[in-house]
Amino acid sequence: MLAILGSPSSTSRSEALARGVTEALALHEPQWLRLRELPAQALLHADASAPALQAALASVHAASVVLVATPIYKAAYSGLLKTFLDLLPPDALRDKTVLPLATGGSAAHLLAVDYALKPVLAALGARDILDAIYATDAQLLRAADGSYRVDADIRARSERAAATVAQRLPVWRTATPRITVAEIAAQAEPALALRCPA
Repeated sequence: MLAILGSPSSTSRSEALARGVTEALALHEPQWLRLRELPAQALLHADASAPALQAALASVHAASVVLVATPIYKAAYSGLLKTFLDLLPPDALRDKTVLPLATGGSAAHLLAVDYALKPVLAALGARDILDAIYATDAQLLRAADGSYRVDADIRARSERAAATVAQRLPVWRTATPRITVAEIAAQAEPALALRCPA
């Protein structure tokens, strides 16, 4: 299972939300892809030859379940996540279970998940998109030690989502073929060429 974290912040509510789902699955050490840790120049210039981006693309391909966690800014998912999703080759999420997770200042941004994020995930081939979990700042209160306290409603929804993911894991783990980093990079290059003409 891979958790793609689209927040530029190192103290992220969206990461806390993703962690709540993985802990409900008793997977305390899933693979975490923190997009803020990728090299900015390579990411902004869509340089798929950069080793860190090749490794990130390979991790997406190898995953059977992908959590996509993002803060919502101005009724849209983060620009950091947008930049990374633009790098993915067509059908990068096909045959994967995808769980969208989002956080925002208020419930007013809830529909951004349906109108902004889910269409992009579908365009990348995702067909098994689980019900999204959206949490407001009030539902993820920051404690004095820097951690976040998740309210009961979000905890219950995270546990339900984890149960759904768990049902798919045994099937998907054997269904996804392995692919090398070089093969992932080769698949990404045509799409990148279309987006970034010389």
